Amino acid sequence: MRPDGNDELTREELAWELVEIFDELGIDQINEMLAKNVPLETLEFFASYVDETWSTSDIDADTRKRLPNLMLLGYLLRVLEERLLPEPERFDA
Repeated sequence: MRPDGNDELTREELAWELVEIFDELGIDQINEMLAKNVPLETLEFFASYVDETWSTSDIDADTRKRLPNLMLLGYLLRVLEERLLPEPERFDA
């Protein structure tokens, strides 16, 4: 439990937890996690989106190769948020 008495993670805390866990995983574990949580079509989309959208940009090739991974991390974070964080209360006016 955190000092404020709230044991729920914030979105930022969840993101940092994901990064820390991801850093500790081996290649086989990452592949297994991806296979269980990310549709193959989504992975293919990230790769083709980067190729089509950023191929003519000033971004160097090494950075461009990393863009699908950044998109994947964002996707995984969103999946975790949907599974672990409570829905925010809606305000109906």
